[in-house]
Amino acid sequence: MLRRVFPLLHVLGMIIAVFGLSMLVPLALSEFTRDGAERAYDHAALITIGAGLVMWLAGRRWKRELKMRDGILLVVLTWTLLPGFAALPLLFHLPDLVVADAYFEAMSGLTATGATVLSGLDDLPNSINLWRAQLHWIGGLGIIVLVVAILPLLGVGGRQMFKAETPTPMKDQKLTPRVAETAKGLWVVYIGLTILCIGVLWALGMSFFDAVVHAFSVMGLGGFSSHDASLGYFDSVAIEVAVGIFALIAGINFATHFAALRGRSLLSYRHDPEIRWFFGFVLLSGLALAVLLWARDFYLDFPSALRYAVFNTISVATTLGFSTTDYGQWPFFAGLWMMFLCSFSTSAGSTGGGIKMMRAMLLYKQVYRELQKLIHPNAQIPMRLGEAIVPNKIVYAVLAFMFIYVASIVSLSFVLSFTGLDVLTAFSAVVACINNTGPGLGQVGPASTYAVLSDFQTWVLSFAMLLGRLELFTLLVVLTPAFWRK
Repeated sequence: MLRRVFPLLHVLGMIIAVFGLSMLVPLALSEFTRDGAERAYDHAALITIGAGLVMWLAGRRWKRELKMRDGILLVVLTWTLLPGFAALPLLFHLPDLVVADAYFEAMSGLTATGATVLSGLDDLPNSINLWRAQLHWIGGLGIIVLVVAILPLLGVGGRQMFKAETPTPMKDQKLTPRVAETAKGLWVVYIGLTILCIGVLWALGMSFFDAVVHAFSVMGLGGFSSHDASLGYFDSVAIEVAVGIFALIAGINFATHFAALRGRSLLSYRHDPEIRWFFGFVLLSGLALAVLLWARDFYLDFPSALRYAVFNTISVATTLGFSTTDYGQWPFFAGLWMMFLCSFSTSAGSTGGGIKMMRAMLLYKQVYRELQKLIHPNAQIPMRLGEAIVPNKIVYAVLAFMFIYVASIVSLSFVLSFTGLDVLTAFSAVVACINNTGPGLGQVGPASTYAVLSDFQTWVLSFAMLLGRLELFTLLVVLTPAFWRK
């Protein structure tokens, strides 16, 4: 085991050191505004950068070209260790915060989940709120993709890292001949859209600081806000419309955005088979829930029902996790349907969570193909996604993924129920965390936080967030004995 880990220390140390440098941004804000968190960032940055440099130096003599198995292990180690370092500013500035909650908060930030154990956000130092949102932004496309983009001369197998980090349907999609160029292209699009989102939110009435915090959360499809009332604090239809539009943009495959930018044409969006299903499911669901809320007299007029239903449906379905009202008080069907949407709505290659729309489409097509085979047993029926024929090995991989996905939700829900949580809270918390959505239902609904959970329950959900962010197989394969055999 050690012989497999030591060659990774060189790269892992560099990633941790680069991550430590990202703490200089909230540190600069803290120093400039004198918000009282300066020492927390001083200590956290020194520890993180120092630990990274020690690992880098210790691993230099083991340096070699990485193989695919090394890339998988590197991704798992990175996403397991970074939340520990990311939690340091919170632990140093909030002494009453226990390690389990600090790690949960940091994991929620980096996995762009948005589940929080903190309250009193309006009174926190601005630099702490910036750091939380910055974690969303860094984790949105992945810290390893960022490292591959800015450090192409690492001297290691960047393609193995990139393939292990990116969602399964994107792994072999070559946008450019060089993986570093692909990573840079994706980050150029990501940064450009973030700057545009900041500008729009600022123009619509947010302070510049709030615009930055919420733009980071929106583009990463996380859910951290600088206010306890989340986006409802602003009570602005214009801001809700803007956030909803950018959330939908972030829910589209960034490879499609990159292709559109590179080709200077919108045809890429037309040829993306996921987009019409993504927009159709989300927007029609929002409209249907608006009719339900209006019919049940939750709102006095249909425009109000439409406003709250559409925005919160978009927010949950895209796994953004912002809220403008306590939808936990809506009819039970509404909350359950929104939890269902967050499981599959966003596109592969987006910053959203869940199984992704591409896998949902393949499952639907496989079911339809099986029905056709019952009628024509000897027929050879190819499966198509857009204009491409999908090999059967991809279909089998998706079926296996879905089995593990459902089994993980059921198993973790049973674990939480065994600890004393009611079924609704346990199930919705697991679904919200494994899909990187944030708020659940019951005790962890949009009007409350995850602070009501015990330390053990918090660790379980931290694992669920990591499992969902790494799309199950990347994490689970490391836990198998076969992975460690020569």
